[in-house]
Amino acid sequence: MEDMLEAEIWTVARTDQGNAVLLRPLGSDTVVPIFIGQLEAQSILIGFGDVKVKRPLTCDLFLEMVRQIGLILFRVEIHEIRDNTFLARLLLAGKGFSEAKPMVLDSRPSDAFALAVRRKCPVFVSPRVVEQAGIPADLVIEDVAEFAKGPEHPVMYTGERAPLAAKRRRLQTELDKAVAVEEYERAAEIRDLLILLEQEIEQEKENEGR
Repeated sequence: MEDMLEAEIWTVARTDQGNAVLLRPLGSDTVVPIFIGQLEAQSILIGFGDVKVKRPLTCDLFLEMVRQIGLILFRVEIHEIRDNTFLARLLLAGKGFSEAKPMVLDSRPSDAFALAVRRKCPVFVSPRVVEQAGIPADLVIEDVAEFAKGPEHPVMYTGERAPLAAKRRRLQTELDKAVAVEEYERAAEIRDLLILLEQEIEQEKENEGR
């Protein structure tokens, strides 16, 4: 099997072309932009922020099912670009499978990232993928800095956990947009997240006051 590069999900950001995950090999000055849908970006951000939801999302359900049957997701890989599409795979161990001889499942990169941030397992990328799609990180650093400046860019998120206030701004913006386009089911889910987040903020304030 090809040697892979361990990477980090450096940033999830909204760009002129849509939502993108910027995947950066550790210690590298190159990033690989992988464009994903809005709902997929939301799922990744929820996983990053450890936001608790009342009803399990698809990724939460998958991980719970994997746990119940005695498997564990220990690694995800972005291993190929085919027909301008990034291909990912999940590596699982348990039930007769091991890290040396894992169960391998094909996956969309967005789903793989959403699972990885919840499971806190490493992400690897093929050197060929980096060679084909990588761009210098300094080309996007200024844009990332602009995203980080304030609430007008609520979807930007770096590898560190976002402050609670930033999460609230992001979720409120997403709620307003969902209501504006009459996506009421999605708006209800975001509203539930906001309620839970407000409770978390109040709890944090109480802890600070003690």
